[in-house]
Amino acid sequence: MDVTIGGKTFRCRLALDEATREKGLGGVESLGPDEGMLFAFTDSAERTFWMRGCVMDLDIAFLDPQGFVTAVHTMPKEPLQAEGESEADYLARLIRYPSGGKAKYVLEVAPGTLGPIGVRRGSRAEFNRDALKPFVR
Repeated sequence: MDVTIGGKTFRCRLALDEATREKGLGGVESLGPDEGMLFAFTDSAERTFWMRGCVMDLDIAFLDPQGFVTAVHTMPKEPLQAEGESEADYLARLIRYPSGGKAKYVLEVAPGTLGPIGVRRGSRAEFNRDALKPFVR
């Protein structure tokens, strides 16, 4: 699905259910300058994201139900779960990035992308939210 923000259009993979949202871009080694992932949720809520299993830095924009940005972060990759490290210990050490308000959508793109195109709190992302509704679980 195409998402346009800051005058730039990104071709996004979709994360529409719990399994794809949990995996996110974990294990993905690179994104092209016009690629990203759009996460959609059934509700609008305060959210936090982390870099579980991610092997590259990412820019993230949390979006409210109308597509307005509530927060933007650059998330650096973190060391992967170490041999002998428990799942609980691994998850406890990951930095959480907050939505800064109720978010229904989240856009992740290559690092260093959102700032230069002027994306900040209050910016608006354009995408076909109605087309997603039947598939979000």
